[in-house]
Parts: sequence; structure tokens; C-alpha cells
Amino acid sequence: MRDARSGWLRVAAAWMMWAMCVAPLASRAAGTPGSDNITPAERLIFTTDHLHGVEAQTELDYAVVNSEQPSRSADLVKVLVLSPDNAKGDAQVSDHSGNVPLPNGGLQCNPVIIYFLERDISEMQSLTGGQRRYFQQRLRLALAAGPRIETVTSEAGGKSVSARRIVVQPYLNDPNAERFAQFTAKRYTFLLADDVPGQVVLIRTDVPGPNNDFAHPAHTQTLSFQAALRKLPAPGKAPQKPSNAPRASR
Repeated sequence: MRDARSGWLRVAAAWMMWAMCVAPLASRAAGTPGSDNITPAERLIFTTDHLHGVEAQTELDYAVVNSEQPSRSADLVKVLVLSPDNAKGDAQVSDHSGNVPLPNGGLQCNPVIIYFLERDISEMQSLTGGQRRYFQQRLRLALAAGPRIETVTSEAGGKSVSARRIVVQPYLNDPNAERFAQFTAKRYTFLLADDVPGQVVLIRTDVPGPNNDFAHPAHTQTLSFQAALRKLPAPGKAPQKPSNAPRASR
């Protein structure tokens, strides 16, 4: 997949592996082999090397909280970066169920994004009886419409960071919205920051309460960065002592 790391080919591959809706995106970009026809929102979320700068054997921890859970306890999701900068596209995702295989095609975006969206799409399918591909396509179209990217101050891992925020509502003005009217105004928020390992600060969905009340949402789900943990080297690769380490006395 190394040849797909630039321009529209990479974006098309990302959408093909996740949303299976590559044709509309490819046709949009085919006129200019560069990235001019790919929106900054699409590029930021799906085709950025989010794991660049992350060392091998680093674990990125994220908390997922669903407001419908009685205790609202967080589910811990882990991304284990196996190769430096995730150069091999082999980062592994796991949660309480164990390792989670994802259709990211070895691309360089942080796979926790695909994890969250796959989980969200599965819930939408279960709650509405709709088709997975339909919900995937609505989100794709919302990002392809060129939503604003705002610079905001947020918190990640206990510190303040400058982040980029993207907000979309994929089901507004949807001709099929009457089939799932309670989700028409559902809002997706993405927060990403260069200073956070893996760059993903927060992904959140909000279903508003009555009268489009986002201050008192009917349902929310969030994934938020918690920490980056440096794990031990792989077996057989003992850590090297620093050159200034004290020598044992004889």
C-alpha cells in the first residue's frame, strides 16, 4: 500500500476498505491526480499518518463511554504500534473482547478511528434495521462536502492542547430520514491534535434530546485519548544500557 500514500489513490483505498463507496470519491478525484479534490476533512481523518513519531511497542489507550450503559463505565481500547511510525501499517487494536480485526487495509491513519466508526455503524444498523453501507455512505458524503476545520483548545492526557475540530451531521436533509427520525440530527465530532501521540484526542457522537437539544442529548458515545505507554522491547532484544551507566565494582 506504499504507493497509495499520496493523492487520491490513497484516499480511494481508504474509503474502499472502510465504506466500500470508492466509486463516487474516485470519480471526484480522477480529474486531478493530486489531492485538490479531496477535502481537508477527509485527508485529516482518513489519510494522515497519525502514528508518525510513535515508537515501536507503544500502546495508546482510549476510553470509550456509552451514555446508555447503566454505570457509564469506560471500555478501554488499546492501539499497539508494532513498527516505528506504524511504517508497516500493522498497528493492532484490542478491547475487552480481545484483538479486533479492522478493514483499514494497512493504511496509516490511526486505526482507532476505524474502530469507533465500525462500532457506531453497527449500532445504527442494529437500532434502525438499515444497511451498513447506507450509513457509511452518508458519513462519507458529509465529509466530502467540505466541513469546516476549526482550531480549538482541548485537553488530552491531562494537558491542554491545540486541536482541530470537525463536526458533521450526516443525516440532515436525508431523503430517507423518516425511517429513523430520531437520528436525523445526529452529530459526529472529531478532535485531532499534532501534539498527542496518535493525534486522536476525541471522537464523539451526540443524538440530541427533544427539540434538537444538544445540551441534554438523548444518547452520546465518546472515545477519548488517555495515555501512551511504552512497552518492553520484543523478546530477544534486551534494552541497551545508557553509555553513562555506572559500572559494577570489582
